[in-house]
Amino acid sequence: MESSKRHILCIDLKSFFASCECVEMGVDPFTYPLVVANPKQGDGAITLAVTPYLKKQGVKSRGRLYEIDKHIKYYIAKPRMNLYIAKSKEVIGIYLDFVSDEDLLVYSIDECFLDVTNYLKMYKMSDEELAEKILNTIYEKTKLTATCGIGPNMLLAKIAMDIEAKHNINNIAKWTYDDVRTKLWPISPLSEMWGIGKHMETNLNKLGIYKIKDLANFDQNILKEKFGIMGLELWHHANGLDESKISDFKKIAKMESFSHSQVLFKDYNENNIKIIIAEMVDVLTTKLRRHNKMAKNIGLGIGYSKEINDGFYHTVKLDSATDSASEIINCCLLIFDKFYEDLPIRKVTVCCGNLERRENKQLSLFKDKDNEKNKDNINNIVDDIKDKYGKNSILKASNLLTDSTAKERNLKTGGHYS
Repeated sequence: MESSKRHILCIDLKSFFASCECVEMGVDPFTYPLVVANPKQGDGAITLAVTPYLKKQGVKSRGRLYEIDKHIKYYIAKPRMNLYIAKSKEVIGIYLDFVSDEDLLVYSIDECFLDVTNYLKMYKMSDEELAEKILNTIYEKTKLTATCGIGPNMLLAKIAMDIEAKHNINNIAKWTYDDVRTKLWPISPLSEMWGIGKHMETNLNKLGIYKIKDLANFDQNILKEKFGIMGLELWHHANGLDESKISDFKKIAKMESFSHSQVLFKDYNENNIKIIIAEMVDVLTTKLRRHNKMAKNIGLGIGYSKEINDGFYHTVKLDSATDSASEIINCCLLIFDKFYEDLPIRKVTVCCGNLERRENKQLSLFKDKDNEKNKDNINNIVDDIKDKYGKNSILKASNLLTDSTAKERNLKTGGHYS
């Protein structure tokens, strides 16, 4: 059966951190005003989670304590990640009572995808009946409330859960391809849709795109020109199309890859993190050249501060392999703009995967062959100088900025390439 005609469940544990705390306290998260935050950080502490009771009063998760209306009374619980991880594992165990591991994707600590296509006949249930059975089991065993979106693919299941399920009495919403025009297209602002962050929303607004319908009817060629392969993905998603499968995410990549991660010594944000990304890409492209390789898959991972314990990792597949720093940086920044949530950043990962030997590079009719050769020669000369005299022997102007970590990292690694 094609991935676009499956029965996918997307299940989310409602107000997970706050609900876990309420269960431990023996109170109802739907009637108790609890905020999960670090009280030692004062009014500027991030609200990692709030109970549904507070959400109804306009208190948002991932805000700051000082943003909560002074007239709203609430209690604060210090985050306990060990508790949340234990609860998450308990719920995952429940999912595995219904489906096999190969049909379960753990998307985050509180969210999972289940492909129940091959189980409906066995259980003699519809997808909605099975979803209700799973949610009831979660509550009976853990006292945690979950919401569920159902769709013919992962995208529509996720959006059905995000947009509609939380408003339904049974916490379940099912979307089909027939719902794309009536339920998906009216979504506005754009960042309400899974996979479009605030920064990508701003970029799309500049093109006159304000609703998902605008995006679905926009010229694909312009989107690809502006955002590369990701532009086409946005267009497909706006039309409810998604060919990704749970098995795609679960395959252990056998292809060769180079990656570079960095834990940051302070909080970074959208204004200064791009310096770090560019420096890390420089490290990887140097490695690609030294090994005579080019990458066809580019991945970027962002980890938020420890108390948030969240982040994202996404990849883009290029039409042709590259070892160009500018092309790889551009891919990373597109991923960043699409998924970043305006939270403090403490870890960055950049990955170059699906490597090919450089001899296999196909020349583009639209690129200056002599210019490409000159760039290669310059890069090789710079690499040779750094290899002989140390990584800090040649630095970019951006490496001298306060937020740069290149010089310090170079010293810690001995200043020479291994």
